[in-house]
Amino acid sequence: MYARIIIEYPIKTLDKCFTYAVPDNIKEDIKVGQKVLVPFGKGIVFGIVLELTSDKPDFDVKEVIRIDNKDIYLNKEQLELGKYLQEKTLCTLITAYQAMLPSALKIKEQKSKYDKYDTYYTLNKPVNEIDKYIIENERRAKQVAILEMLKDGDVLKKEINSSSSKTLEKLGLIKEIKVQKYRIDKKENKVNDAFVLNEEQQKAYNEVDLNNYNTYLLEGVTGSGKTEVYMHLISDVIKNGRTAIVLVPEICLTTQTVKRFYDRFGGDVAIFHSGLTPGEKYDEYQKIYREEVKIVVGTRSSIFVPLKNLGIIIIDEEHSENYRQDSNPRYDAKDMADFRARYNNCPLLLSSATPSLEAKARAGKGVYKLLSLKKRANNMMLPEVLLVDMVSELKKGNYLFSSVLKEKIQKRLDNKEQVILLLNRRGFATFITCSSCGYTYKCPNCDITLTYHKSSNNLRCHYCGYVTKKDDLCPKCHEDSLNYLGVGTQKVEQMLNELYPEARIIRMDQDTTTKKGSLQKIIDDFADNKYDILLGTQMISKGLDFKNVTLVGIINADTSLNLPDFRANEKTFSLLYQTSGRAGRDKKQGEVVIQTFNPDNKVLNLVKENDYDKFYLYEMNIRHKLKYPPYTYITLIVIKSKDYDLASKTALDIKKYLEPRLDNKTIIYGPTPASVFRINNIYHFQITIKYTFDDKLNKVLKELETNYNTQSQVALEITFNPARF
Repeated sequence: MYARIIIEYPIKTLDKCFTYAVPDNIKEDIKVGQKVLVPFGKGIVFGIVLELTSDKPDFDVKEVIRIDNKDIYLNKEQLELGKYLQEKTLCTLITAYQAMLPSALKIKEQKSKYDKYDTYYTLNKPVNEIDKYIIENERRAKQVAILEMLKDGDVLKKEINSSSSKTLEKLGLIKEIKVQKYRIDKKENKVNDAFVLNEEQQKAYNEVDLNNYNTYLLEGVTGSGKTEVYMHLISDVIKNGRTAIVLVPEICLTTQTVKRFYDRFGGDVAIFHSGLTPGEKYDEYQKIYREEVKIVVGTRSSIFVPLKNLGIIIIDEEHSENYRQDSNPRYDAKDMADFRARYNNCPLLLSSATPSLEAKARAGKGVYKLLSLKKRANNMMLPEVLLVDMVSELKKGNYLFSSVLKEKIQKRLDNKEQVILLLNRRGFATFITCSSCGYTYKCPNCDITLTYHKSSNNLRCHYCGYVTKKDDLCPKCHEDSLNYLGVGTQKVEQMLNELYPEARIIRMDQDTTTKKGSLQKIIDDFADNKYDILLGTQMISKGLDFKNVTLVGIINADTSLNLPDFRANEKTFSLLYQTSGRAGRDKKQGEVVIQTFNPDNKVLNLVKENDYDKFYLYEMNIRHKLKYPPYTYITLIVIKSKDYDLASKTALDIKKYLEPRLDNKTIIYGPTPASVFRINNIYHFQITIKYTFDDKLNKVLKELETNYNTQSQVALEITFNPARF
C-alpha cells in the first residue's frame, strides 16, 4: 500500500502530494485525512494523507514513520472544503487544512498535551466475587463501605482515596480508570420552545425549506426576534436527526448568544472562538468530532468544524466584515458556508438588520429568498433618533458632550435607567503633538501616529504593537507644550466621571477585554444593572440585548464617514443603525442622540428615519454610477517588501504582467501606496482590479503567485472582495 501525502511546509513549490510506502504495522490503521510523520529531504516532517493506493510508483519511495493521531482526522467533507478554500483564495492546500484545525491539532509537532482527565475508582471483579469478599470481611468496615459505594457506580478517586482503597486496589478488587474531562461542560436542563412566534416570525419560519439547499436572507429590524426564528428552525433540524452551525461576527456576541442556546438546548451546544484557551478549543473540537453535540455557536473559524450531517447554517449579522479573514488564507466565511450548505443539501440563512448591499441585491434578483421582520417582537416602537449639530455646540463650549446628550444622560440616571455610549476609537488621545515645535509622536516602524493610553502612560501603535512611555516634556524642544489631540474612549470615560461622579461607568474596548473572562463579566454586570453607563467601541453595536437601556449616544458619528473607503457610507449606516437598536428593547421607549458636524448628511438622516430600504436605494445609485460592488467585483493585490525600491519595481512589473493577459474590459488601478504605506518597516504597494466578468483572472493570478511567491525579499497577497483597502 502507498500513501499520497501533502507535507507541512506552506510553500508553493511544495504544494503537491508526495508518495510514501505504508509499512505493514500501520496498514490496518492508516486512513485518508490522518496526520502522519514522514521523512522529507534530510529531516522528518508532518503531513496529511490525501490518498491511499495499491499502485506501485516507478520510483523509489520512503516509508511513513508513524500515524500521529489515529483518533482524529479530516473527514471527506473537510478535505473537499480544503480544496475549495485553496481554489477560492489561491493559498496552498496545507494552509487550507491548517485553517480548519484548532492550535492543539495543527499539522506540526505538538509538545503540549491538551487532554485532561478525572481519575475514578471502579470495580475490577464481578459483583458476586465482591459480595463474597464483603461477607468474609465484614469487620473491615472502611473497605466494605467503599465496595458498597462502587456497586452503585464509579466514584472519583479523590473522594475515597485512602489506605483502604489502596489495599482494595492491591487485592485487584478495584482499579483506577481515567475519563476525559472537558474544560467547558454545560449540562443544563433543556427547556421546551415556550416562546410562541408572532405572525411575522411564523411566516419567516414557515418559508425555510429544511430539506433542500437554498440561501435565505432574513432582514429584520433590531429587536424583531431573529434569534427566536433561528432557534425554532434548529429545534426542527435536531428533531430530524441533523445538526446546525450558528456563526456570529464577534466574541462578545458569542457569549450572549451561546447563553440563550445553552438555556434552550443544554449540553447539545459547543462553542468555538478565539477567546477560548487552546485546551478549551481542543475539548470543544473533540466534542464536535465525537458527535457529542448537535449545535456549534462561534465566530468565523467555526465554519470549518467537523460537524456531520448538517441541517442548517445560520450567519448572524451577515453584513459584518469580521467574516472575512485578513491573513492567509484570506477567506470569507460566507463562501465556506455556501459550500457546506450545498454539500449537505441544507439551507443557508443569512441574517441582519442592515444586510450587506451584495446580499440585499442578490435577494432583489431572487438569488436569495428574502424573509422580512418589519416590527419589533414586543411591538415596541423603534427608538426616536435625534441629530445634534456639534458646530453650534462647540460655540457653547461643549466639546465632547452636547447639552442635549448631557441632559438626557442625567434624566436616565435619575430614572435608574441605563445608557450606552459609542465612540469608535480606543485610547485616551489619537495623537500627541507639541505646540512649540510641532513634534508629533509617530511609530518608528509604521506610517502612523501613536495613540496615547493614559492608564499605562503608554504610547502605542495599533498596527505593529510598538509601545513607548510618554515623556513629560517634548522630546525634541524639551518644552512643557505637549497637547492631546483627538479623543479616545479613555478620555471620554474620564470626562464622564467628572460630569456624573455618582454614576457607575464601565468601558468596553480592546484595552479592557484582553483578560480572559473580562468581556463576559462586563456584559453580565451591565445586564445585572451593576453599572449605569456602558461606554465602548463598535463591539457594543451589534446583537447585545439589555432590557433597561433607554438611551444610546453616538459621540462622533463622522469618524467612519470620512474614511477613504467606498463602503464608508454602508459601514457608517450599519454601525449607527445597529447601535441605535440597543435602545428601548423592552417595555420602555428608547432614544438615540447622534452627535455630528454634518447634520445635513444624507446617510445620517436615513439613520434618523430608521429606513434601511431608502439607504439601500440611495447607496446602490452611487455604486452604480461609480461601478463599485455589487455592480462589479474587486480583487486587491498587495506587494510587500522591506526594500522600498524592490517593492515599487515589483508592483510596476506586476501591472505590466497583468495588462496584456486580462480581459480588455477589466480595469487595473495602480500601483499606489497602501493607505498605511509602512507597517513594521515593511512597505506596502497595492494594485486594484475591477471587473464584471473575467474568466482569465483566476488562472492569471495563480501564475502570478507562482512566479512571485518564490522570491524571498518580496511577498504577494491577493484578496478577492476585500473588506478594506
